[in-house]
Amino acid sequence: MKSSTEALPPLKSAKVLDPLHERICCWHCSIRTQEAYVHWVRTCICFHGLRHPATLGGGEVVAFLSWLANTRNVAASTHKQALPALLLFSGKVLGVEWPGMTGRGRPLSRRRPSVVLNPDEVARMFCFLEGEHRLFAQLLDGTGLRINVGLRLRLKDLDLGRSTIDIGAGVE
Repeated sequence: MKSSTEALPPLKSAKVLDPLHERICCWHCSIRTQEAYVHWVRTCICFHGLRHPATLGGGEVVAFLSWLANTRNVAASTHKQALPALLLFSGKVLGVEWPGMTGRGRPLSRRRPSVVLNPDEVARMFCFLEGEHRLFAQLLDGTGLRINVGLRLRLKDLDLGRSTIDIGAGVE
């Protein structure tokens, strides 16, 4: 993201969520980040009965975040994604600051033990797959690629002569 001292271009759209798209595009964020930020702002707007976000205050945002944590039981990482989306929207799109919101209401992450399959378990898992599904699973296992990056691979990304895969800008 660009620093807050850099001038932002003027907004063109009059719709509520379109300016958020414009700002995120200026920062060249990934498509997934754009989708997530728009989702959280839209969810907050719906939670407050379709009120315009400029009319919301810090207390209403805290109520929304509390609802996410207590009623929807979202994971801490999900909750930590919603708050920056709302803060970016309020500060960079609406020009409204909600004081004291930066560290409020963030749930603690639960530590989970990592799960790693041993080679025998991986081999047994491959036995249940056939065709392109098996090939894809073996590709992901052998290269360590993320699923989304693997799904975006094209034939021209493979260099069989050098045994390489060009993922280009596919890493998010």
